[in-house]
Amino acid sequence: MAALPFDFPTFRLDQKLALVTGAGEGIGAAVAMTFAQAGADVVIVARTEEKLRAVARQATEIGSGNVTVAPADVTDSEAMKSIIESLPRLDILVNNAGTNFPGPFVEVSEEQLDAMLLLNVKAYFTVAQVAVKKMLASNHTAQSTASVINISSQMGHVGAPDRTAYCMTKHAVEGLTKAMAVELAAQHIRVNSIGPTFIDTPLIRRIVDTPEKHAALVARIPIGHLGRVEDIASAALYLASPASAMVTGTCMLVDGGWTAQ
Repeated sequence: MAALPFDFPTFRLDQKLALVTGAGEGIGAAVAMTFAQAGADVVIVARTEEKLRAVARQATEIGSGNVTVAPADVTDSEAMKSIIESLPRLDILVNNAGTNFPGPFVEVSEEQLDAMLLLNVKAYFTVAQVAVKKMLASNHTAQSTASVINISSQMGHVGAPDRTAYCMTKHAVEGLTKAMAVELAAQHIRVNSIGPTFIDTPLIRRIVDTPEKHAALVARIPIGHLGRVEDIASAALYLASPASAMVTGTCMLVDGGWTAQ
């Protein structure tokens, strides 16, 4: 068979070390298992150790790398600093932990606002900051870049009723992603975001809790159904892998056409 006139892209993550936050369930768990299947060593972070251990067992069954459980609250910057600084190196960060308190703008409480800003914005910044310091010490090159992936939302690109604070935080994530990408590109660190639509996760099931809410929501998605965690994990795998070596400062919208309307 004749050789291709270019390097065939690979989605493998062999010999890469990834850290995934919010990995106890939902999108984070799916990303961690997908990375493990692709050959990465994975450090998984969430508050509940029992959930993390269940994810680690599944990831170990399907992957070839090591899966390390690191229970922590991502809003505890000292705890996250301790976890990341103890790593031998870091190639991939997935900032995923987040929350939402839907409700009318005039009814958003200060406590809800503070919680969303702390988890959805400040923790993304502080975790990424210490992770990038570790990446800068890990000797990445143009041929082997590091990758930061911020899990954002379609709501980082549009507005929506009853989601003012959430939209605000996710627009902030998009701004952070772009600014980091521009600043860190020359140092071989790529920074991108993923903008999911409503994904069938425990968080969404708690919010979309009636058949009427579900039908109204799906009617807004041109592709006609909620997203799956696998859809987001696949996008994360691409952005973490050498296949996306020229991609930085962008958002991969996995939204079923929501923002195209």
